[in-house]
Amino acid sequence: MAKYLIVGLGNIGADYAGTRHNIGFDVADALVKKHEGSFRLDRLAEVAEIRWKGKTLITIKPTTFMNLSGKAVKYWMDKEKISLENVLIIVDELALPLTKFRLRPAGSSAGHNGLRSIEEVLGTDGYPRLRFGIGNSFPKGRQVDFVLGRWKEDELPLVRQKVDKTVELVESFATSGIERTMNQYNNLDFTL
Repeated sequence: MAKYLIVGLGNIGADYAGTRHNIGFDVADALVKKHEGSFRLDRLAEVAEIRWKGKTLITIKPTTFMNLSGKAVKYWMDKEKISLENVLIIVDELALPLTKFRLRPAGSSAGHNGLRSIEEVLGTDGYPRLRFGIGNSFPKGRQVDFVLGRWKEDELPLVRQKVDKTVELVESFATSGIERTMNQYNNLDFTL
C-alpha cells in the first residue's frame, strides 16, 4: 500500500489557532475529520493515519513551531519510509490572493520560514507543496500581524470552501498524481 506524508504547517498553541499562518493545520484537521481519523501526540508532531482508495496518508501537524518544521518532516519521512515525491506540504502564501491556491512539485521557500526549514533539513527544494493563498491586504510593516492574525468574519465562508477543496486536492494528489492534480486544481478561482 503506497504511503504519503501530508504535512500541514502551523504553530502549536491556542494563540495561533485560527490564524492565517495556521491554515496548514486547518487543512490537516479537515482531512482527518473527513476520513473519521484522529490525531495522537507523537514525536515532533501530532499524527493521524488514514486510508483512502488503497493509499495510506500519514498526516502530521508538526509540534516544532513553524521555523523548525524540517525536523518533523524528516523524522516522519524516515520513520514511515516515504519518498520525497510522496510528501505534500500545505502552507500559507501571501503572494497569492485568498481566491487561489497553487500546487507545485518543487520551488523556492519564497521567504516562508517553514519551507526554508524543510529545504535546509532535506537538502533540497524538490518536494511537492500546496500554497494556500491568504492575500496580502495589510499596511506596510504589518506583515507579521496580518499573517499571525485571525481571518476576518467575511473571509471565513471562502476559507472554509477552500479548505474543503484543498482536502479533495490532497486526495487527488495521492490517487491521481501531482501532474493531473495540478491540471485539475491550479486554475480554480474561489468566490462566494
